[in-house]
Amino acid sequence: MSGIWQTVWLEEVPTTHIQSLKIDTQIDPAIVSVKANVTGRTIAGQTIRVTIKNGDRVLGTARGRQIAFLTVPDAEYWSPQNPKLYDLVVELLDIKGDPIDTVKSYTGIREVGEKIGKHGNPVFTLNGEEIFHWGPLDQGWWPGGLLTPPSDEAMRFDIDYLKAAGFNMIRKHIKVEPHRYYAYCDQVGMLVWQDQVSGGSYDAWPKDWAKLNENKSVPDAEWPKWAHDQFMAELKGMVDILHNHPSIVCWVPFNERWGQHNTESVGRWIVDYDPTRHINIASGGNFFPIGDIADAHSYPDPKFPIDDPRYANYIKVVGEFGGHGYPVEGHKWKKDAGNWGYGGLPKNEEEFKQRLWKSFNLLNELRIKGLAGAVYTQTTDVETEINGLITYDRKVIKVPATEMAAESAKLLGK
Repeated sequence: MSGIWQTVWLEEVPTTHIQSLKIDTQIDPAIVSVKANVTGRTIAGQTIRVTIKNGDRVLGTARGRQIAFLTVPDAEYWSPQNPKLYDLVVELLDIKGDPIDTVKSYTGIREVGEKIGKHGNPVFTLNGEEIFHWGPLDQGWWPGGLLTPPSDEAMRFDIDYLKAAGFNMIRKHIKVEPHRYYAYCDQVGMLVWQDQVSGGSYDAWPKDWAKLNENKSVPDAEWPKWAHDQFMAELKGMVDILHNHPSIVCWVPFNERWGQHNTESVGRWIVDYDPTRHINIASGGNFFPIGDIADAHSYPDPKFPIDDPRYANYIKVVGEFGGHGYPVEGHKWKKDAGNWGYGGLPKNEEEFKQRLWKSFNLLNELRIKGLAGAVYTQTTDVETEINGLITYDRKVIKVPATEMAAESAKLLGK
């Protein structure tokens, strides 16, 4: 799994040039801020000029020493229903106003938040409107390249199926994808929960999620300083490199207690470092009162203690459920291996779908009571874990997108 895993290019640049951008947006009014990280020798009087465009039409231009703010008139907000993107041109100017370096990018104007729903529980919002986050766990594995997609077309195939199946979100599970993946999510309107890559043991993880942190009974691991510093460097690196993608709306630092440590200090750091996104501090792991979300994992059917007062102020989600396995002959990774799914394997396709619809009906009951999001395991089979909606080789779709979309519509209130 080593080697070149995303697009690489060489580009000749001036000694003083724009190394990277940090783009943020807000609504009411629609404002785009662009901060340029300039590297090289500082040139007297240098500034940046940012132009925002809708196709060929210039909507606005702003200048600043390092950061520029643009107000966008009559802006269309980015959402799964309307993934509107605006083009950006960022120029580094000398004291005379002549360009030294020019880069192009894009942005989607959107704002994540939360409010109290009609059932009295906190819910997700996007651009001020309530939205139920509904998506699959997506590990991004491929039989030929493991963590490396074989092509753009293959990578887009998974996202296109999920979009057609009515999902509005993907939980990208303990993997960071190439930029092209998130760019496509930006283009088609797919929300993303992005996991930090997890590692380490998961001891002291109680089986009954409702009892988490009861009377501070759940211990929190403490890592050696060198290990924690490395974890934080990689967490910061992931947040920095993916920051500009409007599709990413949630960071997930820990998963199921794998390497969970110093939870509250990690949570305080990421809450302060990126206040523009939701923070799900521990998906299915030991809950600590930090961030925005309380997240339970439950297999095969979804469960959540919605009425538990400890989670009253948190957005409640089932961060993993389902995992119903169904083997498709001729499309298993290893024919004679111990292929498995949660709750055992069904006798036939009919039983597989019955289990699926049952889990979705139970999920809808939780949604009506106040659950705000859910993640079904998973997009595709992964080696012997045959609980995907699609086979590992992507040649058989186990659940047609039209059937899944009908179920998704119930959850999304359509």
